[in-house]
Amino acid sequence: MPSRLAEDPGYVFDNDSVHSREQHRCLADAYDAATFARLAETGVTNGWRCLEIGSGGGSVARWLADRVAPDGEVIATDLKPHHIQPRPGLTAVRHDAVTDPLPEAAFDLVVARLVLQHIPERLAVLDKLVRSLAPGGWLQIEEFDTSYEPPLLAPDEESARLYETFLATKRAVMRAGGGDPEWGRRAPDALRAAGLVDVDVQPRIELRTADSPGLRLQLHHTHHLRDKLLAAGMTEAQLARVREVMRDPSFRAASSVMYSVRGRRPPVDGATAARRTSRDGDR
Repeated sequence: MPSRLAEDPGYVFDNDSVHSREQHRCLADAYDAATFARLAETGVTNGWRCLEIGSGGGSVARWLADRVAPDGEVIATDLKPHHIQPRPGLTAVRHDAVTDPLPEAAFDLVVARLVLQHIPERLAVLDKLVRSLAPGGWLQIEEFDTSYEPPLLAPDEESARLYETFLATKRAVMRAGGGDPEWGRRAPDALRAAGLVDVDVQPRIELRTADSPGLRLQLHHTHHLRDKLLAAGMTEAQLARVREVMRDPSFRAASSVMYSVRGRRPPVDGATAARRTSRDGDR
């Protein structure tokens, strides 16, 4: 079937659809544990001021709020932030990362998970995030490279090809919205080019099985992105069949590569240490 996919600027995954809560749950189940472990390595603790853009369901922001309590603060932003439940130390803010300003030199830690690869102006947004860091502050981003996520064991060759078709169509949908599904591999160099130091990158790849959170997320995408996948050339029959393939207990596939990348804004003449000493004295 010929593709009817039109240019559709904007975030592919609507944060205000009937599928949003399940999207947030799947993302949290699949990636929160690894994200939290990486964030903990920054030393985030009581008194830090943190920013998360594109917070979605808010699970990362809530974890940060617990870490920086009782004296710290977390600002969680999203285009549609109503899924983020405010709590002591956590403020949800409607914010467009492309067009809206951020305070400069304000945050000890800035987090963006699976956000920048969806934004055509990703490098301009990255520069804005870097400027929002206080001297010595950390930026952590996590992004996919979906160019490698092959089926490894499928019920038959036709099923394997159909799964590959689904993934390729999803990548086409993302590109039509201005996204770059392979940007994860370019993120480390982008952080360094933006002026960050101590850039550290950790790639992760996992096995997808019928009972794994990562494959449940892919299965959910057949519903969440249904209209876009159909417009890009898939059929209802193909979507139904690929769901059966992903539910097959024998199915195995490699995940895409998740790049967790962290960098630090250079300290300026001991400014970071002085600022934190002053905070400690105020408490």
